[in-house]
Amino acid sequence: MAQIQVKLVRSAIDRPERQKRTVQSLGLNKMNSTAQHEVNPSIMGMVHSVKHLLEVTEL
Repeated sequence: MAQIQVKLVRSAIDRPERQKRTVQSLGLNKMNSTAQHEVNPSIMGMVHSVKHLLEVTEL
């Protein structure tokens, strides 16, 4: 199955609480932290909701 790597490139400070929790649930804590995930509808929905804070690459 396909995988993606997400990297937090913009801060979650001054963002709505929902976006902060989404970033945290993706496994991203600090700026420039990365996480790898399997591609599935739930992960892609989370990535789409905070895409302005992330950099996404396919592996």
